[in-house]
Amino acid sequence: MAKQAHILVVDDEATVREVVRKYLEHEGYRVTEAATGTEALAYLREQRPDLIVLDLMLPGMDGFAITRSVRNANEYAPLKVDNDIPIIILTARTSELDRIAGFELGADDYVVKPFSPRELVARVKAVLRRSGTIPSEADEKPLLLSDLSIDPRSREVKVRDMIVVLTVKEFELLWWMARHPHQVFSRSQLLNQIWGYEFYGDESTVTVHIRRLREKIESNPSEPTYIQTVWGVGYKFESG
Repeated sequence: MAKQAHILVVDDEATVREVVRKYLEHEGYRVTEAATGTEALAYLREQRPDLIVLDLMLPGMDGFAITRSVRNANEYAPLKVDNDIPIIILTARTSELDRIAGFELGADDYVVKPFSPRELVARVKAVLRRSGTIPSEADEKPLLLSDLSIDPRSREVKVRDMIVVLTVKEFELLWWMARHPHQVFSRSQLLNQIWGYEFYGDESTVTVHIRRLREKIESNPSEPTYIQTVWGVGYKFESG
């Protein structure tokens, strides 16, 4: 890891903080713990972590209030953090209304307890990449195939030297699959990887994006060269 990212873990359960800290430290992150919302806010007035893992049900000041304060740092504190600092909510509150409220306040991801520590680490990595804190696909070299080129630095895609205009999600989906050639992904795996959270919709979202990509990059979308269907499983990228 080029940079030792700093994670603030806010949870009133000491065992949860310990598990999260150990898994994050094992991946090379620096971790600070806070047991209450008030303690977390006091820390954020003095320090700026790269990401916050935040419980909702905290004594005194709950996670919603912390998120609201961070997203309006100048109004509420002021805090040392920027209002776009990534926040991953980690909570036992499972209702759809709570999830929606968290995202509307500006949370970047929402993980429900009981949780897999490995999955949480993967989500931390994904959010840090999207925020630019740790190296992302934008630091990787362009992929050059026979009539298709993908440049992650400029996010430019060309087919037979002609620029193809892709949406953000179309590009992310194409680049992810192209970086993992021959590997078969289910639609749920692609949803989790590209959208980065429990997507409110069904897996046909992936089907629609795959169809649009084929229409844009394939010579014959009905007989695709690059993005191929593996019936009953999902999709894979072939280098042509």
